[in-house]
Amino acid sequence: MSNVVEGTIEANAENRYEVTAADLPLHCPMDGMSLWNSHPRVFLPIEDDGGEATCPYCGAHYVLKK
Repeated sequence: MSNVVEGTIEANAENRYEVTAADLPLHCPMDGMSLWNSHPRVFLPIEDDGGEATCPYCGAHYVLKK
């Protein structure tokens, strides 16, 4: 049995996420992720770090698609 709310993405389930400008400002967990088992929201300065950022809590790696 899963505790993920229907229509949401399971938080911390993947190691790599591709994001677009529409997702900025980037934060982890992202909108649309199930939050019941996640960590506090942290903003990631992906546009200042060469288009890539890693969450310090869960290690999720985000890549900004052009």
